[in-house]
Amino acid sequence: MTRIILSVMLLEALAWPAAAQNPELKFIADTLVVQAQGTYESEPDLATLEFDISSQDKELKRAYDSAAQSLQKIVALADQNHLKKEDVSAGVLTVTPSYEKDRHGKAKSYTVQGRMTLRVHDFSGIGTILDGAMQDGIVDFRSLTYSLADEEAAKQHAVAEAMRRAVGRASAALDQKGQKIGALRYASLDVQRLMGVARLESYAVSTAQTVEVSAEVGESRRSQRKQPFLPEVRPEKITVSASVQCAFQIL
Repeated sequence: MTRIILSVMLLEALAWPAAAQNPELKFIADTLVVQAQGTYESEPDLATLEFDISSQDKELKRAYDSAAQSLQKIVALADQNHLKKEDVSAGVLTVTPSYEKDRHGKAKSYTVQGRMTLRVHDFSGIGTILDGAMQDGIVDFRSLTYSLADEEAAKQHAVAEAMRRAVGRASAALDQKGQKIGALRYASLDVQRLMGVARLESYAVSTAQTVEVSAEVGESRRSQRKQPFLPEVRPEKITVSASVQCAFQIL
């Protein structure tokens, strides 16, 4: 047993000089690892408006026709504001029957729901679209989101900036020793999510009270009329960030 142990130890001792000459160990010795971050800022060029459509009636046909008419009105409103067909998206209308407290097992009422999405590139028309939709009570406003039409291009700009900084830092570090960077042996990339996207989740409605006076009767009658109040949403610049970790060969 003692001879076997000594033999193993001797083999490991003989193998150590060979391992010192292994190219993989040399790969670690002549490699510089650098981390860097890059960012890209841009003004948003796309606004996404989402509307909810809902109609309820005892008759299925009336409920469905009402919801379908609301869809058509939004489409007409988008056309009036010069939106392209590909920027108008209408979801499928779904029908939900209600059987609550019905002795004959028939639906007591029907609810038809859907969703409409408009992609607006000209921000000056957002107020007009919201006013037109809310004044007529066509739909319920859901959300307004500002973003970039081409997010992938913004991410590529951020990645390119991060790589430029990584190469610059590696070159600056090696210049101090009179060395240069060689081939890129390893790279790790992480792109962060978009920052600065403004999103409006709800729509505030102010109630205006009007007074109608009759000269003959001498009575006044008050009525309430809902007017949509457009909140001021100022989209900020959208920032995309990327971080890289690179391993460069040292020449």
